[in-house]
Formats: sequence, C-alpha cells, structure tokens
Amino acid sequence: MIDAVAGATTSEGKSGVHDRRDAWSLHVLGTGAASAIDLGSSGAVLERDGEPLLLIDCGPGTLEHYLRAHGALPPAVFITHAHMDHVAGLERLFYAAWFDVARRGRVKLFMHANLVPVLQARVADYPNAVAEGGANFWEGFHLIPLSRGFWLDDLWFDVFATRHHAPGTSFGVALAGCFVWTGDTRPIPEVVAAIAGEHTLIAHDCALHGNPSHTGVDDLEREYSPELRSRMLLYHYGSDAEADALRARGLAVAEPGGRYALHAPLPVRPGAG
Repeated sequence: MIDAVAGATTSEGKSGVHDRRDAWSLHVLGTGAASAIDLGSSGAVLERDGEPLLLIDCGPGTLEHYLRAHGALPPAVFITHAHMDHVAGLERLFYAAWFDVARRGRVKLFMHANLVPVLQARVADYPNAVAEGGANFWEGFHLIPLSRGFWLDDLWFDVFATRHHAPGTSFGVALAGCFVWTGDTRPIPEVVAAIAGEHTLIAHDCALHGNPSHTGVDDLEREYSPELRSRMLLYHYGSDAEADALRARGLAVAEPGGRYALHAPLPVRPGAG
C-alpha cells in the first residue's frame, strides 16, 4: 500500500508540515508521458527531512516546478536517458547555474557514461553556450559519469539498465531499502526483484496501454508478482482518465506534485562503490 506523506505540502497547495526526524519522501514533480503536457514531465525529488537531496530528470518545466517547491537550484541531478521530455530543462539549468557564480560548477550531474556523448550531441554542442562566449556547457555543472552507481552524501545509489529504445541508453536508479525509480522502460521484473528489497517503494513507468518502449498495465500484471505490484507507484501515463483506469485495477498511481513516504535507506553494504 502506497501512502502519501501525512501532512506534507505538495505543489498543488495542500497544507501541513512534514516534521519527523530523518524522514524520507519522494516528491513526484510530474507524472506524464511526453504528450501529457498537463501532467508535467516525469521527474521526482528524493527528500530527506523535507530537504532536497537528488532531482531525477530535468524535462520541460521540471526546473520551474522544482524551484517553486524548493526555492533554489538542486544540489544534484540524475539523468535516466536523453529523450527531450527528460532533459530539455538542462539548458535552463545550465544558464541558472552559470550566471549564479556561487552555484557555477557545483550542481552535481550524475549520468551513465553511455549518455555523455548522447547529451553532448543533443544539448551541450550548441555553439556558444552563452552569447558572451567563454563558457563550455559542462562547466556549468559538476559532471559525474558513472556505470554501476554513485555516492551522494555518504549514500550509495545503484544504477541499472532499463528496456527503452536502444539498449544501453536508458537507466534507472535505486537506494537500497528506500526507493526504485525505473525511468522509462518495458517490464524488467528480474532487475526490480533483485534491487527492490522489503519496504522499498517502486516507482514504475506504466500507462494503460504498452508499446515497444513503455510498460502497459497488462504487461505489469503479467510480468510482476502481486507482492512487487503492491509496492509500486505508477507514473508516465497519458491522462487523468488513464490514471483513474489504473487505480480501478487496484494499482497506486502518482499524482503531479504528490509526496510519498519512504523507508529510511539501508546501511551501505560492504564493498559498495
């Protein structure tokens, strides 16, 4: 059973205060597929004690939603893949960081090493990152290429390949005992079962109807056990009507701006990193 954080403030203006010590939550900024503009680009923020730790993806409008919620640039960003509904906001994030001298080069940008040349071609290679010259796109960030995972604030985050378009171009992220964010994917039951231990919230790509790049509800029900489905929070759907249809099948569906309670991460395992 997936519960929203009791009393948490959402971007939709619900009232209340989240004041538990060492409380963890997943703030889902947007839940929509690429064409579902009203639902916002899929992305989320991992929060600890109400403070942002990691932004996942930065599509169109994501930074604006983030700034309204948190009031400052994210300390760290993880990019799942290079489709524009997940990375188009990086250009604005670059400008915001570059022209804020205190933040220039300090926003940690985590991405699988496979994605660096793709993002170079799609976003970073535009001539003259700023009109005045003298700026290279990647200098706006602290770029951290990775493969198996990454360290952030003494926590080890696992990174895993997903099934979305070409192999080796899309990745999810997980924090042991806390959450899994699949990113865009077809079903990956063997991967999710291996990384999503007891009490872990599983945020999973799912629309009413699947296709060669995304999971549909029939795929989800066929490929995953009832126990895993009971811990899933679905996003990347096409409309409010689709969300209602998914809920009618007994599944938990993320709402734009919703915050969802997480268990605290497990201690870092020996040999991580």
